[in-house]
Formats: sequence, C-alpha cells, structure tokens
Amino acid sequence: MWRQPKAVWAVAFASVVAFMGIGLVDPILKPIADNLNATPSQVSLLFTSYMAVMGVAMLITGVVSSRIGPKRTLLIGLLVIIAGAGLAGLSDTVSGIVGWRALWGLGNALFIATALATIVNSARGSVAQAIILYEAALGLGIAVGPLVGGVLGSISWRGPFFGVSALMAVAFVVTAFLLPATPRAKRATSLADPLRALRHRGLLGVGITALLYNFGFFTLLAFTPFPLDMTAHEIGLIFFGWGLALAFTSVVVAPRLQHRFGTVRVLVLNLVAFSALLAVMAVVTDAKPALATCVVVAGLFIGVNNTLITETVMKAAPIERGVASAAYSFLRFGGAAVAPWLAGVLGETFGAHVPFWVGAAAVMLGAGVLVLTRGHLRHLDDDEEELADEAAAITVGSDS
Repeated sequence: MWRQPKAVWAVAFASVVAFMGIGLVDPILKPIADNLNATPSQVSLLFTSYMAVMGVAMLITGVVSSRIGPKRTLLIGLLVIIAGAGLAGLSDTVSGIVGWRALWGLGNALFIATALATIVNSARGSVAQAIILYEAALGLGIAVGPLVGGVLGSISWRGPFFGVSALMAVAFVVTAFLLPATPRAKRATSLADPLRALRHRGLLGVGITALLYNFGFFTLLAFTPFPLDMTAHEIGLIFFGWGLALAFTSVVVAPRLQHRFGTVRVLVLNLVAFSALLAVMAVVTDAKPALATCVVVAGLFIGVNNTLITETVMKAAPIERGVASAAYSFLRFGGAAVAPWLAGVLGETFGAHVPFWVGAAAVMLGAGVLVLTRGHLRHLDDDEEELADEAAAITVGSDS
C-alpha cells in the first residue's frame, strides 16, 4: 500500500496541508471572539461559511476537473486557499474573516474532491488501500492542524491564517513539480451529474447519513472550545490528541473491523457509539477534564467512520468516482455548515449542554438512515473485481 507513484505522494502531501486548515483555526475561535468582541455563534460562522460554500461548490468540481484536468484543478484550488487564508489573516472584523473563509471553502472544494478521485485512480492496489492512504493524509492533517494552530495562535490569532497560506504555497510547489500532467476526462461532467448520482438509493442514503454524522462531528469541533475555555495552546494540544486517535483508527483499526464484521455493521455500531459519547459530553460539559477526555476519545470513533464511509461512497453506486465524491460531499458538508452556527445559538440561548444533545440525536438518526439503506449496500464487501464487472455491465446496459 505504501509503495506508490510520486503523483500519489504529491497529492497526499497537499491533502495533509489542506486538512490542516480544518482544525488549524479551532484553537483560536475563542481568542477571535475575545479580541473582536464576537459571540460564539458569530465566530462559529467561520466554519459555516467555509462548509456551506464548500458543499455547494462540490457540484462544480467535476465540471471543472473534467474540462481542464485534475492537476490544473488541484493547483487552482490551492491558489484560492492561499488567497482566502491570507486575506482572512489581514481582516479586522468577524464578517471579513467569515467572508474570506468562504473563499477558502471554494478552494478546498476544488482541491479535496479532486484529490480523493486522483489518489483512488492513480494509486497501486485496491480502492480500499487507496482510501486508507487518503484517510491517513486526512488524519495526519487534522492531528497536526490544531497543534500548529495552538502554537501560532498563542502568538496572535492571525498566525494560523498566515500559517495555512504559507503551507499551501509549499503544497502548490510540490504538486506543480511532482504531479505529472493529467489528461482531461473522456467525457465532460455536467452540473447535473452529481445530483443525478443521488438517484442511486445507496449513495443517497450514505450521503444523508454523512450529513447527520457531520452535524455531530462539527458540533464537537466548532463548539467544544467555548465550554473548555482554555488557552489556544491548551485547546491545540487537546485536539492534537483527538487527531492522533482519529489517524490511528482510520488507518489501523477501521480496515480490521471491516474485514471481520462487515462495512455496514461496523458503521452502524460506530455511529451509535459516537452518539452515546456526545450524550456523555452533554452531561459532563461543566467538567473540563472529562470534556477534554471525551474529545480525544471521539477521535477513535470519527477515524473509523471517516475511512469506512468514504470507501462506501466510492463503491455505493456504479458511477465515476469523481462524480460520486462530489455528490456525497455536497450532502455531508450541508450538515457541517449548519452545525457550528446552530451549536453556537443553542449554547447561547439554552446552555452549553444542549448543542451536544442535539448533535447526539443527529448522529443517532444517521445510524437509523444507514440501517434503512443497508439493502442497497449489500455489495460493499464483495471482491473489487466483481464490483468492476457489475459496474461495466450496468454501463453497457444503459448505453444499449
């Protein structure tokens, strides 16, 4: 699995840096609120604008990539992130930061969906092995992001934004020189293709499950720094532990559980366990050591879920992987966009316990959706050659 072409490693490195951007701002949410006299719900819009634009923009990633090629799409995405992050660091108002985070989300959309499809199509070995490699990059980026954000944020809340911009410049150079020129797709993707892909009930069910799961995930990520009420460096260390747990289970634990118990069963049980943990966080919100411990433990469940649900998306429907990734990402980032803002409003209005209860309910509902969808996902654990033959047969049948 680890003996891959340089193109795969180039995209994987850039993915690490891209995913650092998700957690890099987490330790500075409260310092931004304190310095700019903003409420938690206002500051949480940094996540909402980022995720909302990213989700909608996922619909155009295939259109762009199929016309100009994956490499150019990746490079444009990186340039947009460099600009968005740098301009956010120069802003003096929360609304300005929120706006530039939206631009950052556009760049991330162009990059992330294209990166996943590029790694899966270019990597040696099975789809499952390629996704583990992608999730390893995700886990490493998410783990290192809060730590770097905490260190830079302890100097200035602007530091993490400039840090992302600088790291993305490095990723741009690496991608430009190490990733060979990639050809355009044989067939140009239309704006409607990702929406048509959701006609496949398996893919739609997984997408809705991911939307509800991400509601809980980003409630934890965006709201927990406020009840923890610690320094940027301390928050960074806590979420660094969370990221390490996520990286470990996504690469080591998830494949073993999948092989032994099956994909859907592991996903359902994992979602139920994560929902229970969010309920515990609702109970112990006022006890900082217990809340911090729950954050780290949550990484174990999130790592398993991220790996298996990404693989499920790639196999759920016999369609192009880039289209499947765009359709799924469009839905899941919808939950990620709403959760941070709503968690802030609920916390301000009803108390810090309530967002975690709502997050727990959303994740449990996601587990229920997956149970109802499982009949359309029976093929997930079949041999990949059999899946390829089935997809080819369906394609031939639709053409005739």
